Amino acid sequence: MFDLQKFINDFVTKRSQSMFLKDIEDNRGKLTRKIEGKTVLVIGGAGSIGSSFIKAILPFRPATLVVVDTNENALAELTRDLRSTKGMFIPEDYVPYPMDFASPVFEKMFRKRSGFDIVGNFSAHKHVRSEKDIYSVEALLKNNVLHAKLLLDLLAEFPPEEYFCVSTDKAANPVNIMGASKRIMEDVIFSYSDKFPVKTARFANVAFSNGSLPAGFIARLQKLQPISAPSDVKRYFVSPEESGQICMLACMLGKNREIFFPRLEEEQMMTFDKIATAFLEENGFEVLECASDGEAIEKAEDLKKGSLKYPVHYSGSDTSGEKAYEEFYTEQECVDLVRLKALGIVTDKEIPDKDKVKVLFNELTSVFEKEETTKEEVIVIMKAYLPNFEHIETGRSLDSKM
Repeated sequence: MFDLQKFINDFVTKRSQSMFLKDIEDNRGKLTRKIEGKTVLVIGGAGSIGSSFIKAILPFRPATLVVVDTNENALAELTRDLRSTKGMFIPEDYVPYPMDFASPVFEKMFRKRSGFDIVGNFSAHKHVRSEKDIYSVEALLKNNVLHAKLLLDLLAEFPPEEYFCVSTDKAANPVNIMGASKRIMEDVIFSYSDKFPVKTARFANVAFSNGSLPAGFIARLQKLQPISAPSDVKRYFVSPEESGQICMLACMLGKNREIFFPRLEEEQMMTFDKIATAFLEENGFEVLECASDGEAIEKAEDLKKGSLKYPVHYSGSDTSGEKAYEEFYTEQECVDLVRLKALGIVTDKEIPDKDKVKVLFNELTSVFEKEETTKEEVIVIMKAYLPNFEHIETGRSLDSKM
């Protein structure tokens, strides 16, 4: 039977255990004091990173865990997973809610509980493919930026002890709208840091996370469909377990307005075609490289006849917003590489100019209220706020490829 966790350890992260175990052990006492007996709200908690965050904090025995997510099926699976795991602590006050955190019913629930001690927000559009046209761009920016402010305004009435929100490595020198939205989100949450402590983390791709290209390899194999992957895009990877641990450590140990990131070396980057090849070979197949998506689709018919030659199409990336490499901080940011062993920390971030943030919000709100607007208009507004936002536009979306 294919062991996904072992495959990730052996071929993707190339680590036999989490790189953050030493930092967790060194800070176990502080983590216990921060979490034990506390009330915890996790938004977007049924996703890959949110659910891993939940699994990271539960051993420290919080008194309450409320999980909010719009994906009702994923919430059901999260509950089954937690209750089927040997030794997993689940507080008596555990409630999964299928709801939108920007909805009136969420606000009713939040007010009834008078807020929470710890709030983690993992609700986000995370894919570069989410900027294919003006409608997808509007949905992305409303979720990652505009609706996030609604939550922050509510939190300001019931200040939590800790607030954490996920950023991305693509926020450093962004070249796509998703990365730029997360960079703006960092300023938005930091503009509330005079009301309650806020922390975030930029981190690498989560290996085989929901909706990711590697997770698609599993789905393609199950359906005996061909695999397509870029051969020139290098990415850092962490395991699902590590993703939750990064967030827990940042949330509980971070100081106000700090950004955490994994300390990974450039030689640890992986390309997607190498992961695909290793995945297929581990499942007993020989890779059959094809010159196009169409050829790979045709050759995939032989899989149904028992062929062990698996058709793939590896090619260079030519879609909008793709960055050839990843980085966690810019030259202008102060970085602490001493405090923790496996995590670096961007420090000394100032409270952003609140008036500038307000102007950005008003401009985005106004442009989305227009009957007709364009992706280019939105990019102009975002560039005015982020002068280093160098958008890569090719006219092609990831949705045009396998």
